[in-house]
Amino acid sequence: MKTKYIIGLAGGLLFFSSCRKDLLVTVPTDRISSEIYWKTDVDATNAANAVYTYTDGTVLTFWDGLSDIGHFNTTGAAEAPIDQGVADALNSRFAEQYTTSYKGIHAANYFMDNIQKVTVSNAALVNSRIGEVRALRAYYYLKLVGWYGAVPLVTTSIGIEDGAKLVRTDVAKIYDFIAADLDTAVTLLPNTQTDKGRITKGAAYALKARAMLYAGRYPEAAAAAKAVIDSKVYTLYPKYQNLFTYAAENNSEVIMDKEFLKDLYSNNVFFSVAPSSLASAVAQVVPTKQLADEFEMTNGKMITDGTSGFDPYNPYVNRDPRMGFSIYRPGDLLVNGKTYNSTPGSGTADAIGGGNLYATTTGYNLKKYVNPEDVGTPSNCGINIIIIRYAEVLLTYAEAKIEANQIDQSVYDAINLVRSRSDVNMPAIATGQTQAQLRAAVRHERIVELAFEGLHTFDIRRWKTAETVMPGPIQGITYVKSGTLTTVVNNSFIRSFKANRDYLWPIPQQEIILNKNLTQNPNW
Repeated sequence: MKTKYIIGLAGGLLFFSSCRKDLLVTVPTDRISSEIYWKTDVDATNAANAVYTYTDGTVLTFWDGLSDIGHFNTTGAAEAPIDQGVADALNSRFAEQYTTSYKGIHAANYFMDNIQKVTVSNAALVNSRIGEVRALRAYYYLKLVGWYGAVPLVTTSIGIEDGAKLVRTDVAKIYDFIAADLDTAVTLLPNTQTDKGRITKGAAYALKARAMLYAGRYPEAAAAAKAVIDSKVYTLYPKYQNLFTYAAENNSEVIMDKEFLKDLYSNNVFFSVAPSSLASAVAQVVPTKQLADEFEMTNGKMITDGTSGFDPYNPYVNRDPRMGFSIYRPGDLLVNGKTYNSTPGSGTADAIGGGNLYATTTGYNLKKYVNPEDVGTPSNCGINIIIIRYAEVLLTYAEAKIEANQIDQSVYDAINLVRSRSDVNMPAIATGQTQAQLRAAVRHERIVELAFEGLHTFDIRRWKTAETVMPGPIQGITYVKSGTLTTVVNNSFIRSFKANRDYLWPIPQQEIILNKNLTQNPNW
């Protein structure tokens, strides 16, 4: 049974005091008072549960819409001007990510400030909850530093007056804090949890591997990833095709996820990413030609290689199977048994330019998390959203070793293990490659393996390739029109990426107004 977390508990805990002893002090009936809370192990568990509230769900599939491999399909989305490079610091998406992350940090700090009040009867359980909260706090800070760079480092509960005096903390110090929190969490957490969805020792190590990779601290990233590998707790799920289905929930590859339950604590991932023809879905993000072209032929060659055997008139034949498992292409079978056809003029609800405002603008749609169980209730999905899985850890290990120029057989083994999943079965990459060749290989693998799992936008920023891959019109499928190969190009939506500005988001303007000590990121 899925673990469902108590939402908003930390925000409801209030302190009550009296400066006059002759006044009656009553216990409120509409909330939990700190006078009667922080007593038992159960209190520790419930307070820790509240910190999970702010982890990411459906939004993870949106983030790659702000990269070269995805596109925000509806121009009214707050992300559209970000995608076009015309947003300003007032954009609501900048504020939402900033605020949500600090809400999670506040809940974590409140827990850490009060957990010592509990009378502990089960030390292992309470230590686990402390470890979970430390890891979650690190997770929230990792998002903040990834989006905004230097941000205020807040490690205890503060009030409004203190909040208005905060200053930005150097990025290196934030990464130091993240690493320290995760190092402590590792010592407190078990390898497995009875309640599915709770942070484990492996999740803390995996978060550290991701964080240190983002920080460019490659030996530390490789060591943390190696700890996950050596634990022998996780393995690749044998069928990539089924990895994002209900049947595969909590499988051996999932290291950290956000748990959902239909009717009780649901998400709307089907409604937000599925083709429009499925239950009148409204696809927020769609894949682009850049993602489609990244998938190799089954012989391991890129489609741009003249010897690959690629046939532009049959573009989906003999391609890396992950292409068909990750995105819908014209001719694919939909989960309702009908055929997906987004070709202009096809007359379907998915046809580009066919009059349906919510149809794909590129001719592609996402397939991950689109399940037949949700066709009838597209906004009431119970599918868990994966935050970290073992394949990412393997690729993090390989990339960290490559960047540290510590290339050995383990680098090839990690990449090839991901490529050799039973229903993927792509050729192994050859040994004896240069650092530059292996860098290109592992970056390619991250794109096709982890597409629309919330990582690629951060990748192109830390690789400093966004300024190259982002600018220009959005491109989609190539199809035959009047006997001629024609590529869909959306010239009305031109992407821009300013290297001197867009590698960081702006500190939300409202935060700058409220706190005169905060400085803005360059050129915002």
